[in-house]
Amino acid sequence: MRNWIAAASIAVGFVFAATASAQTGGAVIGTAPGKAGIAQTVKLTATITAIDPATRDVILKGPKGNEMVVTAGPEVKNFASLKVGDKVDVQYIEALTLELKKGGGLVVSRTTQAGMAGAKPGEMPAGAVGRQVTVVADVVGLDPATQVVTLKGPKRTVELPVADPEQFKRIAKGDQVEATYTQAVAMAVVKK
Repeated sequence: MRNWIAAASIAVGFVFAATASAQTGGAVIGTAPGKAGIAQTVKLTATITAIDPATRDVILKGPKGNEMVVTAGPEVKNFASLKVGDKVDVQYIEALTLELKKGGGLVVSRTTQAGMAGAKPGEMPAGAVGRQVTVVADVVGLDPATQVVTLKGPKRTVELPVADPEQFKRIAKGDQVEATYTQAVAMAVVKK
């Protein structure tokens, strides 16, 4: 699993490097009283330009010529069916939600969940990796002049600007914020 996660992390870097040249993508921002969220997706097609069977390194070239090495761990099924020139569809999704917890009462914490999936034997190589991190933090400071909230989480303290004055008015010392960050990357070799 670690090799797949490492490969996915590299792929995420590739996607970020290619975001400006992404074939499709979009962002969604939403708010409700005491809640805010943002999500973005990026979809692109890269081309396999080289494969090293000994190291299982695959070089992908993005739409604007960016190249990235992805190492396929032993968990990647059907590696032998990869060919130079194959097209790889990459989809990257990330989202962040924030929810105000009036009055607090939750344990300040950080939890992480991860998962992965791969192609079945005989199918074209494909896989997906995702993770979700949830942090609960205490509101320990408010600066009305700059609309900055100071949050103390389990590992560090951060200052978070709040652009919406109505949202800022809802926050008080002693409240908590629950933040959930989700990211996933899926890659699939496709014959085009």
